[in-house]
Amino acid sequence: MTDKTKVEILIDGVAYQVNAGNNLLQECLSQGLDLPYFCWHPCMGSVGACRQCAVKQYRGEDDQDGLLTMACMTPAQAGARISIEDPEAKAFRAGVIESLMISHPHDCPVCEEGGECHLQDMTLMSGHNYRRYDKKKVTHRNQYLGPFINHEMNRCITCYRCVRFYGEYAGGTDLSAQAAHHHTYFGRHRDGVLESEFSGNLVEVCPTGVFTDKVFSENYTRKWDLQTAPSVCAGCGVGCNIAPGERYGELRRVVNRYHSELNGYFICDRGRFGSGYVNDPRRLKTPLDGEGNALEVDAAKNRLREIAADGGGAIAIGSPRAGVEANFALRQLVGGENFYAGCSDAEYACLAEMVALAQDPAFHNPSIREIERADCVLVLGEDVTNTAPRIALALRQSVRNRAFELAEAARIPPWQDAAVRELAQHERSPLFIFASGATRLDDVAEQRIIDAPSGLARGAFALARRIHDAAPAGAEAGGELESSLESMAEALLAAKRPLIVAGAGGGDADLIRGAANIARALFLERGKRQGDGEAKPEPVDLCLLAPEVNSVGLQLLTRPGNRLGEALRKLASGEAANLIVLENDLYRRAPHAEVDGALAVAKQTAALDLLPNRTTAKADLVLPVTAFSEQQSTWINYEGRAQLAWQVHRNHSAARPAWQWTGEFQTVRQALLSCAGAVPALARLGEVLPDTSQLPAGAKVPRQSERYSGRTAMKANLNVHEPKQAQDPESALAFSMEGVPPRRDATILASSWAPQWNSNQSISKFQDEINGPLRQGHAGVLLLEKCAASGAYHPAPDSLEVNAGEGLNGESLELLPAAQIFGSEELSSRSPAIRERMSEAYVALAPETARKHGLRQGQGVTLSTLGASGGNGVSVTALACIRGEMSPDAAALHSSDRELDFHGLGGRVSLAAAETPASLDRGLGQLIVADLVRDEAAGES
Repeated sequence: MTDKTKVEILIDGVAYQVNAGNNLLQECLSQGLDLPYFCWHPCMGSVGACRQCAVKQYRGEDDQDGLLTMACMTPAQAGARISIEDPEAKAFRAGVIESLMISHPHDCPVCEEGGECHLQDMTLMSGHNYRRYDKKKVTHRNQYLGPFINHEMNRCITCYRCVRFYGEYAGGTDLSAQAAHHHTYFGRHRDGVLESEFSGNLVEVCPTGVFTDKVFSENYTRKWDLQTAPSVCAGCGVGCNIAPGERYGELRRVVNRYHSELNGYFICDRGRFGSGYVNDPRRLKTPLDGEGNALEVDAAKNRLREIAADGGGAIAIGSPRAGVEANFALRQLVGGENFYAGCSDAEYACLAEMVALAQDPAFHNPSIREIERADCVLVLGEDVTNTAPRIALALRQSVRNRAFELAEAARIPPWQDAAVRELAQHERSPLFIFASGATRLDDVAEQRIIDAPSGLARGAFALARRIHDAAPAGAEAGGELESSLESMAEALLAAKRPLIVAGAGGGDADLIRGAANIARALFLERGKRQGDGEAKPEPVDLCLLAPEVNSVGLQLLTRPGNRLGEALRKLASGEAANLIVLENDLYRRAPHAEVDGALAVAKQTAALDLLPNRTTAKADLVLPVTAFSEQQSTWINYEGRAQLAWQVHRNHSAARPAWQWTGEFQTVRQALLSCAGAVPALARLGEVLPDTSQLPAGAKVPRQSERYSGRTAMKANLNVHEPKQAQDPESALAFSMEGVPPRRDATILASSWAPQWNSNQSISKFQDEINGPLRQGHAGVLLLEKCAASGAYHPAPDSLEVNAGEGLNGESLELLPAAQIFGSEELSSRSPAIRERMSEAYVALAPETARKHGLRQGQGVTLSTLGASGGNGVSVTALACIRGEMSPDAAALHSSDRELDFHGLGGRVSLAAAETPASLDRGLGQLIVADLVRDEAAGES
């Protein structure tokens, strides 16, 4: 929305070409100039609260006096003349810092923010170095804010960044500014857990040490003592970029790593705090046989190859949480025809549809930055906040595009944050949500359709028909839903950048087909309205969310039809003798009876994993593999964007990257390039490797900073002689301080630093411009090529003709998974901090369903497969979670970390009251949903 017209301005007598319409602070930073600031943030615009970015502005060449103005509140206009170095401006900035520091404690040596503190940087930059105030300071009591965040309110400088991010940007409601005369307090109304899924970003948004990383605090080290490397979050299928930090062999923390097209400046709390499993003492550390006896590494490798080469036939099951190299190496070991997808059959069907649709020229799978530009959004059947949290944050920004349109009409710059919000009030771009219950985005939704999954799919096919009359007709919507669909169709057709969002989170391929029909209807109707003489319509944004970090990569490596259910059938029938499982607990992917049957008859089973689980417990050979931060891997996100995650630190046990156990390749580079040559869909995979031509011959990029301390003492307890630094012949990074650290380009950039800029704000020195791409940075490679011709509509399946009301009037309910950001993902649920936020296994039910079965909130409830009686079929017990806005025709099961047979229950279940098992001891206390019924007898939420 910002005018990209270039104009010339003078800054301290030097001419610069800048973007017209941006504010002066942003343009000064884009030019690499040093100008202090606090309240301004690249994603949140300007409010002029801190007065720290003062510059002298002159009316013209004859003006020798000028006026002080705040750079963040002043537009860059052609011919503008300003001075950063003017003595009066510098004195003003130093005075502002002095006033901010009046009540700030003298605790830099013990403050966890020390060494990466924006306040420290700006204080030194302004020239303030002596405190004259020696009176009583204003002090505050700190709050308990949950397991993620520490609170030290006395360090606050009232920049208001925290509440602007938490409330206005991320939509949180339980953190605010509370003030009485000169006492301003930023916190909750009382002690308690911060409810937002993005609360961890306060650590990086706050320019001081008010909010700090509690998990990092428990095992703290200074920023410069962390060994870091660029990486990718393994928590979901979005592919956010992160910078993990290691010390003494332990992964200490994870912070955001800027990516202009994906996560930008923010990541979710699962990504930030969910890597504690890397340090889990229960990690598999040595190869084991079926009796639990340790094996030598070479003997274990030979045993694996023997299992693969057995004359009875071996099949391998890949993993959506393992890298492309690991999956490809296993595929090479057993042959492509014997390599099967390690996801549920329902998820496999969804992913097959998603990959095909991503290659359709009628559609475009947008990046997060493109999602934020959408001016009308439809979310179909996906609980985005819990399956792809960073996408949910982008959707929350998209509804503000209406405000920016109003601001443009009123000639208000989009960066004038307070003015834009005041003008827009509650005006938002349309967001429509089809869901089986309330979601965390409901507060910004214009309309919501609550129904069981089959009802949502019927509504999707009906909506496509409303948009384009050639779309296949499903069941008629009727009544109130009919008018809702009409208004949605009108809004989507009127939008300039409509967006349809669906995904595999619910495991329902009909919802993905319905989303595709809506997007195709928009594409065709637009073309129809344009006429034959005009240009072909632009592809419609269709965002299809993959559930795990490498779900798309696994799908591209798997031959059509090679689904998990087929692999288990072959084992059970004797068509295959041996089984190799890669980083997967099969009991999370398939009915327990099918897994038990397959494992019972398998001649030999090998499992490669990093933590013990139900599958490794039944394996004849267990091989320990390295975690995401201990290996170099390539992952492919929901867009089909391949990204390289670099190794951060070494694993000192016998654990190996999974591809090494197979013995197929000598280096990870060889595995990567071999994969690119063997799999046509991955032909461009080699492009993820960085261009290191600018590095001097033999030089590498150091993982350790120049200030890295203790190198000579870290192993002194073992040997007083400093050992040689570990070598890394396979990558462009070094396990040392030596090398060529990035200074102005971001070819391989983990932790940004620039002179005078020690905090994360130093990232501006590596951007082409503020909010722009990293200079020489690698944004990944979009692998999925478009087909020559567009596809056709999906026909409405017969299964959608199920009568509504079955759950309330009949004996069964449609079953769907209930995703939770804290607890649904397998590995992060092993992290101690995440476990403090996890709820117990529950079944979400509508109040009328609960009343019919005599259930109360938190009571035990048993779900059973239809016709399960006398011990036949599958039954699971969880806690009843009665939600005010749940479809009465559906039940949503959240398995948490309990061993519940979700896939064994089937698509429809019956339910009955049960005694609450003592094992479900966490209760629902950590569950944060707006529609949780407090008094189910009265039906009040």
